[in-house]
Amino acid sequence: MLYGALMARYVTTIPSSLTQQEAFAYMADLHNFAKWDKGVVKVVQVEGSGAGLGTIFDVTVKGVGKSTSTLRYTTTEYDEFSNILVRGVNTLFTSVDRITINKTATGCEVIYDATLTANWIIAGVNLVLGKVFNKIAIVEFDYLPMELTDSDRDTNPIGFQVTGYRVDDDNS
Repeated sequence: MLYGALMARYVTTIPSSLTQQEAFAYMADLHNFAKWDKGVVKVVQVEGSGAGLGTIFDVTVKGVGKSTSTLRYTTTEYDEFSNILVRGVNTLFTSVDRITINKTATGCEVIYDATLTANWIIAGVNLVLGKVFNKIAIVEFDYLPMELTDSDRDTNPIGFQVTGYRVDDDNS
């Protein structure tokens, strides 16, 4: 792939008071992408039922202006309670997203590592993507069990309260 080494990468680590099993169940089900990623418009499962190896989802994301784009995501790695790797592809882009969940003394930490690469004819866009999306975000939050209204669920589906945030350059 032309310019393949120059791509956009987003990495964040999220400490959570959820158990490793609870966080894994939530993150492994791609239906939940639309709940925590405001760029996701909708998620439709194409093959399989729920989370698991080989499941396939069509994930529609916001594009430029009012346009949308759909990537077909396939779960290619599924190590229960610790690791998920999904790969989303359409004609323009490929996204490889690794979600790692590590047990901690207070619950777990979720590491989300996504790489977006422009495909084929627009591969030169990778030069720009790499300059814009070369950040690593560290977000700290507490889980607050609470009753949520339908409106609250759209904003904060599982009751997180951010306690700290830092953005660093990705020098990898």
